[in-house]
Amino acid sequence: MWDDAFPSFLIGLREGLEGGLIVSILVATLVRAGAKSRLPQVWTGVLAAIALAMSFGAVLTFTAASLSATAQEAFGGALSVVAVAFVTAMVFWMRRSARSLSGEIKEKVAGALGMGAGVLILTSFLAVGREGLETALFLWTTARAAGESAGPLTGAGIGLVLAAGLCWGLYRRVLKINLTKFFTATGAVLIVIAAGVLGYGLRDLQEGGVLPGKAAYAVDLGGTVDAGSWYSTLVQGVFNLTPTMTWLQVLGYVGYLAVVMTLFVRGVHATKPAPVTKPAPVTAPTGTRVAALPEAARGADAESGPRVAGASGPRAATGAEAPDDSPAGAAAEAGPAAVATAGPHAGAATAATTAAASGTPATSRAGTPTVSRTETLAASHAETPAASGAGDPSGGDGAGGVRAEGADPARRPDRGVRETSAEPHTQAAVARRRRPAWVVPVAVVAVPAVVAGLVVALGRPKPAGAQTVAVSETECGKGFTAPQPGRQTFQMQNTGSKTSEVYLIDPATNAVYGEIEGLAPGTTRDLVATVAGGSYAWRCVPTGGTAVTSKAVRVGGGAGATAVVPVSEQDLATPLKEYRQYVERGLATLVAQTGRLNADIQGGDLDAARADWLTAHRTYSSLGAAYGTFEDFDKKINGRPDGLPGGVDDKDFTGFHRIEYGLWHGQSADRLKAPAQQLAADAAGLGKAFPTQAFDPGDLPLRAHEILENTLQFELTGQTDQGSGTELATADANLAGTSELLTVLKPLLTSRAPHLLPTLDADTARLRKLLDAAHHGNAWTPVNRLDAISRARLDGATGQLLEDLAPVPDLLEIRKSA
Repeated sequence: MWDDAFPSFLIGLREGLEGGLIVSILVATLVRAGAKSRLPQVWTGVLAAIALAMSFGAVLTFTAASLSATAQEAFGGALSVVAVAFVTAMVFWMRRSARSLSGEIKEKVAGALGMGAGVLILTSFLAVGREGLETALFLWTTARAAGESAGPLTGAGIGLVLAAGLCWGLYRRVLKINLTKFFTATGAVLIVIAAGVLGYGLRDLQEGGVLPGKAAYAVDLGGTVDAGSWYSTLVQGVFNLTPTMTWLQVLGYVGYLAVVMTLFVRGVHATKPAPVTKPAPVTAPTGTRVAALPEAARGADAESGPRVAGASGPRAATGAEAPDDSPAGAAAEAGPAAVATAGPHAGAATAATTAAASGTPATSRAGTPTVSRTETLAASHAETPAASGAGDPSGGDGAGGVRAEGADPARRPDRGVRETSAEPHTQAAVARRRRPAWVVPVAVVAVPAVVAGLVVALGRPKPAGAQTVAVSETECGKGFTAPQPGRQTFQMQNTGSKTSEVYLIDPATNAVYGEIEGLAPGTTRDLVATVAGGSYAWRCVPTGGTAVTSKAVRVGGGAGATAVVPVSEQDLATPLKEYRQYVERGLATLVAQTGRLNADIQGGDLDAARADWLTAHRTYSSLGAAYGTFEDFDKKINGRPDGLPGGVDDKDFTGFHRIEYGLWHGQSADRLKAPAQQLAADAAGLGKAFPTQAFDPGDLPLRAHEILENTLQFELTGQTDQGSGTELATADANLAGTSELLTVLKPLLTSRAPHLLPTLDADTARLRKLLDAAHHGNAWTPVNRLDAISRARLDGATGQLLEDLAPVPDLLEIRKSA
């Protein structure tokens, strides 16, 4: 889990820190502008951005879940490529815009303050929303690549919590971080991770049939690298590099890394900050007090990351001093620039508040005596855009934009006269009409959630308007009309008197889109199928009756539905004949080998008997597809002691495993003579009986999967071993039998799944290589003596082959619709 958590941790940390810095700048700007009452609007916009990101993740998850397996691969691959594009753009944008980010946001906030609550909410929403959408998309792609969500979500959660802590520390001036170096280092690591995501996405597009080269492997280390080892799991989780990669994956990974990393490194060298020069000292006229420049106005420390423009830049976001909410602090933040542009009233007020903060007598710019308390109060209530680093040129009478909040400049009181408000009743009326405070936050969370729900509900392929289709011995498909493209549900109702098989087919090729087996009279069952452009008809096959086919209907649109061309008993006749011949040859060899084993034991040569036992047992183990045909002979020849009352001493314990137990547990030749003689007789009896035994052709595709399924369950766990330690030799024989079976089925598979056979060949070669590594001359390494890595590789290769063999029984199932 933790190996899958690292990429998400890094993206959560970086995106969280970017979003947190933006929020810090928004908050600090409002605080310094004396507009703390507007902070809830900022948090409302942030909350809306978070809700949008979570809703976007839900839409991705539920939309993908409603697609077919192939469509999911294509959908996931396309979004992986999109996620790489977003992450790449984000890395370069942050490197380029970090230094001007604060100034840009402050300009937007300054404009939003004069345009109402909605604009401020929108400003914070847009500023944070992009980070949220990028995070949601990248988390979705990493979770899909990992195959589970616990690790990626845990990593992202830890990263976001750590980012929140860092932003708080920066805001409160608890710590300092060189954000330039931080974003450079994490940007380089994210480029490497994005290269892996791109490779994974290209592989998904190949699996989905969008891109070619699915079986063209550039790297195939499955036989030498354990995919389940800790180091392999770590590399796969962090970098999305797997032991087996196609040429397209490798070219995409290397090409992206080479181009993007080169551009990134060049950009880092090209944007190194120039050395900061100290400004020339300011000389003031004699007798004039000059307010000291605040630290933020002198320029943020280079160690604090993105440079903040102007005196009001959020030192919280840069690791500088926390904002001062007092009137004196607000005035001090304005600095001499505010005094110079604020006009006589504001200048006097600023001087007064500065003096109040410092405890020294205040003088005006001309050296006049201390201003009145009335002017100080007016200044403390003033809204000072100068605190954001620039005066407002639109302010009247040379006041530089300094005015009492909500007041008309034309009604400014004279000096020395306390300003009185004529608006209490108006404000009270507005307060009564104001909506409850919780309405907007609830709305911004609910709206994205509702929209996401509607997208999922309306975008999911619907079984809406499920048709009820009647079937009987004489009529099939009554009530069937051309369905809409997409995933559809048909209610199949048997109105006849016989159980029927029901198939939705392409009448031109007899390919099957969906089926119901054994629909009993008077019952209704749902048949779900994906419909695309093409022709469709129903075919009903009643028990003991003839097939009835409905009239075909045409559905418009592009192709896309997957259909299986049905297989009949006649189609399997040739493969069955070839496999019977293979088994007959194997049984003839088995009869000779068990005769030789019997002779060894009768002559007392137990060393020769051990070698001949393994040879004969491997021959029998290679005939696995015919075990169901052998009837009682299989239990006699290859039975185990499990379940027998007497265990290994039970009289019914016979065959290969009985002799194995005796040969490797020190039993004498005399005790083994009877079991050896019986084994030879049973092998000869099977050789004579097999030509007349019934062999169900439907067993062939089933056994293609079941042989190795039993190998994984019994041989590779050591359950069948009775002392010889040759389970891997048996597994090798099972693999040989499976390969022979696929050989006779190849013509049918080639026409139905042309891309499957190359995959099966590669899986088989990988597993055979691992088994050969355990074969040393005439000896085989016992399963219980394999090291953990070798055993994991063996289990993994067998499991992969089984997974790829799983479609074979469905593809070659005998269907009455054929």
